[in-house]
Amino acid sequence: MISHWGTYYLDTISIQDWPSITPTTGLATPPPYVSPGPYHVEYPSEYIFILDEPEKCREQNPFLVLMVPVAPYNREAREAVRRTWGSERQVLGREVRLFFLLGLPSGEETEQLQEKALQESKEHQDLLQSDFIDSYKNLTIKTMVMMEWLSSRCPNASYAMKIDSDIFLNVNTLVNMLLQAPTQNFMTGLVESSAAVLRDPSSKWYLPKEVFPEPVYPPYALGLGYVFTLDLPRKLVEASRHVKAVYIEDVYLGLCMRHLGIRPTDPPSGNLFQGYAGAQDRCHYMAVITTILDTPQECLDVWRNLHQPGPVCY
Repeated sequence: MISHWGTYYLDTISIQDWPSITPTTGLATPPPYVSPGPYHVEYPSEYIFILDEPEKCREQNPFLVLMVPVAPYNREAREAVRRTWGSERQVLGREVRLFFLLGLPSGEETEQLQEKALQESKEHQDLLQSDFIDSYKNLTIKTMVMMEWLSSRCPNASYAMKIDSDIFLNVNTLVNMLLQAPTQNFMTGLVESSAAVLRDPSSKWYLPKEVFPEPVYPPYALGLGYVFTLDLPRKLVEASRHVKAVYIEDVYLGLCMRHLGIRPTDPPSGNLFQGYAGAQDRCHYMAVITTILDTPQECLDVWRNLHQPGPVCY
């Protein structure tokens, strides 16, 4: 059973609204949804995992756990990750494990999508799915469910990374950095130190003053990919009970980190975590940890290029 944190969202359905999970698809027909309003705070309730790998991390004690939040329908992205950087199981002598985190599908073909997810889980044993509606507005819930899962399922792992499915990850460069990193109270990535709160209602990241009155956010690691020590999930879950939740998940983690008195750490090199970098050669991808890509096919192409003979990179 996974705890649920208060957040601002429009389209969450809690476990109380799913009274009869069916054995075939894991889904039930929800009652008509009544919106609590765009900024209403949901008080804690309970979530369950429909798909889980409860012993996989506990038994293997990995050095690094890669957590990839992804929409249920996006199997193409999951397959691209599995065939590229997600296939690496031992890097620089350290064990690495991969999991994908899903919410519930919604809209058309919901039951078909859920059935496909169940079959995919049987095939790969790397899917985690909890019973919240998978949507952009629910990313904070998705992130906190991830933290709860890591806290309970991976007690002996050293580090975890939340990474989006459209990112190319150089696991070797990441592990090499972590071998020299702090072992407690540590989070790093592309750290935003003084981001202004957007007050334009047309912005995707709009927050009104009545929700968050401060003009600038505390430091936070951008959600495209951040890595942290495994003592933090439990602490962040506890902090979430005291910090008013917002739907912008990386900002919310920054607020929880501030509550804990812990500042996200800048990486040892400012170029390690990158957003969109445009067309780059193989030496770029060998030197960085993250880069945003446009398509799953681009991920496959970059991976193939890195594993072919090429010029020496310095």
